[in-house]
Amino acid sequence: MITGGTGLVGKALCERLLTKGYKVVVLSRKVVATNSIDDKLSFAKWDVVKQEIDINALQQADYIIHLAGAGVMDKKWTAAYKKEIVDSRVQSSKLIVESLKKYPNKVKAVISASAIGFYGENPVENFSGFEETAKVDNNFLGETCRLWEESIQEVKQLNKRLATLRIGIVLSKNGGALKEFIKPLQLGIAAVLGNGKQMISWIHIDDLCSMFLFAIENETLSGTFNAVAPMPVNNKTLTITLAKKMKGRFYIPIHVPSFILKLMMGGRSIEILKSTTVSSKKINDAGFNFQFETIETALDDLTKK
Repeated sequence: MITGGTGLVGKALCERLLTKGYKVVVLSRKVVATNSIDDKLSFAKWDVVKQEIDINALQQADYIIHLAGAGVMDKKWTAAYKKEIVDSRVQSSKLIVESLKKYPNKVKAVISASAIGFYGENPVENFSGFEETAKVDNNFLGETCRLWEESIQEVKQLNKRLATLRIGIVLSKNGGALKEFIKPLQLGIAAVLGNGKQMISWIHIDDLCSMFLFAIENETLSGTFNAVAPMPVNNKTLTITLAKKMKGRFYIPIHVPSFILKLMMGGRSIEILKSTTVSSKKINDAGFNFQFETIETALDDLTKK
């Protein structure tokens, strides 16, 4: 059973699970008839505001993947939207926890999303990377991630295995961050943000899906893991590497000043301009193997026709 199954990660993960032979139930506010040729995909209704869930869907589930949450970069961070970002995560976790308490079920494990927004700015230049034991940052996203992670913790008291993936910047050809990098390149402009030195801890969508499967299938895997590729890059490197792969030599690098980003994006610009280097050591040590370790191999795959 997947929450947030209609988002960028959720859609890719559904496809991967179906190809692996899993039956997938996507929780949605609106149940739509699926045109899928695969009868293993279905939709069930839940309503986070009313704290209601399809009991039958819950009782079918062996595993719950919890991705639900309002998009952090989708809208300006007004007070109302900040509240929606937090509530959509915390209240959906509460519904899962309370439902597992209330109804008999066979759920073995819950795999929950979080984000590397948990961490703040790199403390020093050439920082080796935040590990999972690092303290939470006291900014808005740090606090959001703390509340998000805490809200699902109670499933452990119900004898369910819990694994939490702190997800980095997801690179996918179907949307998300990469689409924003590509937009100016369509005009021949490689838009380097700020000074371009800020570190980006990224992950290819295929590796992220593989990591969720790894978390499902490894019965000893529990706790918090950073879902990032082993080799973070700075903004300029990512931008120019992408430009070369898409345009060859036919692009113009332009720095977009920080103050312009702050005017355009408000509080969200902090996340775009800050340097966050995150370590993948723990998930590597657990036996996970990345298909795309470098930005070159990831972008080769994502830009091929």
